[in-house]
Amino acid sequence: MSSFADKLPPLASLGRARVLVAGDVMLDRYWHGAVERISPEAPVPIVRVQREEERPGGAANVAMNIAALGAGVNLLAPVGLDEAAGRLEALLAGQGVSHQLLPDRACPTTVKLRVISQHQQLLRMDFEDQPAPHHIDGLMEAVQQACGQADLLVLSDYAKGALSEAPSLIAHARRQGLRVLVDPKGRDFARYRGAYLLTPNRLEFQTVVGPWRDEADFLARALALIEDLQLQSLLVTLGEGGMTLVLASGEHFHHPARAREVFDVTGAGDTVIATLAAALAAGWALDDAVTLANEAAGIVVGKLGAAAVSPAELAQALGRTE
Repeated sequence: MSSFADKLPPLASLGRARVLVAGDVMLDRYWHGAVERISPEAPVPIVRVQREEERPGGAANVAMNIAALGAGVNLLAPVGLDEAAGRLEALLAGQGVSHQLLPDRACPTTVKLRVISQHQQLLRMDFEDQPAPHHIDGLMEAVQQACGQADLLVLSDYAKGALSEAPSLIAHARRQGLRVLVDPKGRDFARYRGAYLLTPNRLEFQTVVGPWRDEADFLARALALIEDLQLQSLLVTLGEGGMTLVLASGEHFHHPARAREVFDVTGAGDTVIATLAAALAAGWALDDAVTLANEAAGIVVGKLGAAAVSPAELAQALGRTE
């Protein structure tokens, strides 16, 4: 097997990690069925639903990915006082994810409903609203109290409002000596100033810094963003192009994509930041953590929907017997 796998620490060491996750959670619902005819009412397919499935999404998927790696995780997030929140609670508990979901009747739990036929997504319906200021205040207080029992903080931002006070969370974590990893959203990356690492995808990065001409231009824009936001590092995920880690020192490392077969990219970013967080919290070097995250991403895109990667799958992909 190639040396990149041989140099990594034992996967069992991930069990030492204690990761705190805060952000936007959602319930991903999937309705699977067959399309056998077109509706006489409108030119749309009729799906005869044969199977329903539910999975934790957003920050909940990040937490589930961390737990699947054997690391300790604690999830904090605002939800509604509704049936969807109850389903999320049950799903997280079933996966052994420690969590504190903060309910508020005024803001429904975010739900994404996907209709799928023959492994193709035909329709997605989103049910969501922004949490109220007092709801966010409750999350802020809970995160600040939980920082003392964590090695690292992950902010999973899906632009649903949970992380509207991200600057305060980052500042508090830094005062506690915690590194902060952020999966960002939107055009305002200034909200993440002072984080240890951001993990934007190609489109998110380009939206903020503009298109680049070549590798040198890409690196120049990455370093300018690192300096402006006072980051330690930046990991840009590039889909089939792999991922590139850029450090504040100017060093950079490119990791080619490891996907065997791309089936569904849903939740791949969650897997990347979850694997990074578990490895860093367990004491791994940053580039080793990125190597493992790249391998995990290559596995998860071969699965349908938001999914997790196990240590056994990683060991097999790395050609290791542990």
